Amino acid sequence: MKEMQTTETQRTQSIWGPKPLRALCLCGLLSLLLLAGCARKPQESTPALLMLDWVPNTNHTGIYVALEQGWYAEEGIALEVLQPGEGSTPVQVVAAGKADFAISYQEEMTYARAEGVPAVSIAAIIQHNTSGFASPQAKALTRPKDLEGKRYGAWGSPMEEAMLEALLACDGADASKVEFVNVGWADYFVVTERDVDFTWIFYGWTGIEAGLRGAPLNIIMLQDWAACVPDYYTPVIATSESAIADRPDLVRRFMRATQRGYEYAIAHPAEAAEMLIKHAPESDPELIRRSQAWLSQQYQADAARWGEQKLEVWQHYADWMFGQGLLTKNIDAAAAFTNEFLSR
Repeated sequence: MKEMQTTETQRTQSIWGPKPLRALCLCGLLSLLLLAGCARKPQESTPALLMLDWVPNTNHTGIYVALEQGWYAEEGIALEVLQPGEGSTPVQVVAAGKADFAISYQEEMTYARAEGVPAVSIAAIIQHNTSGFASPQAKALTRPKDLEGKRYGAWGSPMEEAMLEALLACDGADASKVEFVNVGWADYFVVTERDVDFTWIFYGWTGIEAGLRGAPLNIIMLQDWAACVPDYYTPVIATSESAIADRPDLVRRFMRATQRGYEYAIAHPAEAAEMLIKHAPESDPELIRRSQAWLSQQYQADAARWGEQKLEVWQHYADWMFGQGLLTKNIDAAAAFTNEFLSR
């Protein structure tokens, strides 16, 4: 009751103090209120769509780390991640403007560039090719020459025949003596048990899985035969020429968050694996953990920074593909990739 009886002047003085300070206090309070209002207002985010090349796996860990850590949100990006659909490749989708970013690989990108598809690689997820031709250990296929007279489980790409021809020739063998059996994307463990002798796999996933299953394998790693077959980036992150020209800031912000994600996965593979497991409920958690431990050393490998791409790798691979008759025309290798959006 005593407060209600206070005069207006007394109330003002009790709140604001002596008259000379009133204006200053009022301005200060208004400024604080405005700042508080700005802080409460949610930041507008730019929607962006990333299309994967397959189901979520350890090739994609850095992306899911960046999502879990809120790094895309920090960059003002509301990122949606989708798995590929039927009838088109991620590169075709991104080049058509139906996705902002896509996971691809250098072979697919080179084919696309030769056909005039305006897609550009903006980062190498893994620095060197970690694939090879794998077979159950009991078959004793340990070098290219051992593959003569064997059945190969193919998925139907002309690249397979060219790669096997170059690989076997390097070991003085004849690839025409290899029987191709089209198995599509069938499971390695199923087809090598009943249909074929060997297939082409990524060691960082299927090779690790073989160890978990107690199904030891031999794998002829392409890296080990680099004198005869070219190294290449697989996978890579792609965007379109129009995105680079018209929305470079979005590309830069996306790559800043993504690079942080992969750098974290390199430094903290165990923690990164747990983040991926949340987004890959259908995969074996232990496979993800072991794959992540192995792949964390492969993301950057001997490069100066994660994501770095070299002109000579793109040029050598394109020249090799063209020489093998896999391209209708050679490409401008320098236009197929850029390091512009990598930090540091």
